[in-house]
Amino acid sequence: MSAMDLPADRPVPRPASAPASQASPASARTKATATVWISWVALALMTTSSVASLRAAPTMAVYGLACVFLYIVPAIVFLLPTSLVSAELASGWDGGVYKWVSLGISNPMGFLAIWCQFAMTIFYYPSLLGFVASTLAYVINPALASSGVWTALVIVVVYWTGVWVSSRGTSGVAGLASAGLIIGTLIPGTVLVTLGAVFLGQGNPSAAPMDASHLLPQWAGLASLVLIVNNFLSYSGMEMNAVHVGSLRNPGREFPKAMFLAMGLVLLIFILPALAISWVVPAEQLSLTAGVMQAFDAVFAQFGTQWLTPIFGIMLVAASLGGMLTWLAGPSKGLLLISRQEGYLPPFLQRLNKHGVQQNILVTQGIITTVIALGYALIPNVSSAYWIFSVITTQVYLIMYLLMFAAAARLRRRDPDHPRGYRAPMLVTICVVGFVASLAALLVGFIPPSQFGGSNPLVYLLIVGGGALGLGLLVPFLFYRFRKPSWKQPEPAGREASS
Repeated sequence: MSAMDLPADRPVPRPASAPASQASPASARTKATATVWISWVALALMTTSSVASLRAAPTMAVYGLACVFLYIVPAIVFLLPTSLVSAELASGWDGGVYKWVSLGISNPMGFLAIWCQFAMTIFYYPSLLGFVASTLAYVINPALASSGVWTALVIVVVYWTGVWVSSRGTSGVAGLASAGLIIGTLIPGTVLVTLGAVFLGQGNPSAAPMDASHLLPQWAGLASLVLIVNNFLSYSGMEMNAVHVGSLRNPGREFPKAMFLAMGLVLLIFILPALAISWVVPAEQLSLTAGVMQAFDAVFAQFGTQWLTPIFGIMLVAASLGGMLTWLAGPSKGLLLISRQEGYLPPFLQRLNKHGVQQNILVTQGIITTVIALGYALIPNVSSAYWIFSVITTQVYLIMYLLMFAAAARLRRRDPDHPRGYRAPMLVTICVVGFVASLAALLVGFIPPSQFGGSNPLVYLLIVGGGALGLGLLVPFLFYRFRKPSWKQPEPAGREASS
């Protein structure tokens, strides 16, 4: 299981990237004597809850019926390879993505992989909280949704509040995030799709064409395909639930069934709300951050229940905040444990507070997040800022997936007899497909999408390239290059974490 929890509005499993040495003897004995089996249906639902979200719906709604194609393609070339490959790795090796990549490639690449899992959150929080700000605006004053100052203010206040809560070792937040799937995804999504269908059933015309000629996106040059990159991030995090493959009674048969069911449910949650939004809100009026609330507002207005808009806004915000709090410390905790054992981070960033929380990492990350949040205030178009930060998030995370696919292929070839609870069919071929798809998505992400046609492509390239390559490659290289033997302190980590 990896230390990363992805993203957004998503309940996140407890990080399990800690080395085996971090586990207590008692827990090890318990696991050895009593295996808790789960059904493949339960695993499918767990996977769905950790991946599905309404946040990406406005992004794809601008494509109307073509969003079906734009969701299914990355599901085939990215979602399935990620699921099957991570299942084999998790069933054969403990320690998460750091262990997988370290064994398959090298220790430095293992550090790079777990660093990218952590670093992507630095840009992920501004994009997630940008969505929260625009949604919250509909509860207070819809005009605020397009205000960069308002968005920046919400990002700063909410993030630092989350740091304060997390640094106190607050428990029970995981339950809030788990409930977020129902409160902030399933209920709003079902209501949106149902009312949208009723809207069409009453004879109202769809804002987007729904005929067969619009099944494929219109080709307007390479830039017209850039939005598909965001769908790779929508499907990311599947490696989290692969750790549960060992809890299936018959992994070889049941895990593929669980993944196909989860894939179907995730596609329904992603596609149907996006279509519902495209039925009601014209693409040219759609905000990438406030599009969900625009759709709710427009649909409720049709039925004279516009007073429900703020209520659903609060539901979406609550789900987002619950997910953020649950995994705020997750990626940094995994990075901390590995860094203490191997000495990858300076002692200042390894320090824990009295609650056993890596507060210094969270505060340092918060300072950077605050600076990034100012981008919302400085970039005139809030949707543009939201998109840029989402792309940077995807780029950094894709680096980790490139390493994971390469490591899995090498482990299968170098150590084919290593015990694995699940063996993915045609693993090397699947790795090649996933690697090529991830690389293509990473490269396409450097091209401005069609919405940025009037902007300077060089400026876009510098922002995205500087953010993704600088944070994803340069910073971990510097940490690794200047590390010192004195930075290793695995024993204090165990004592402090247990205090």
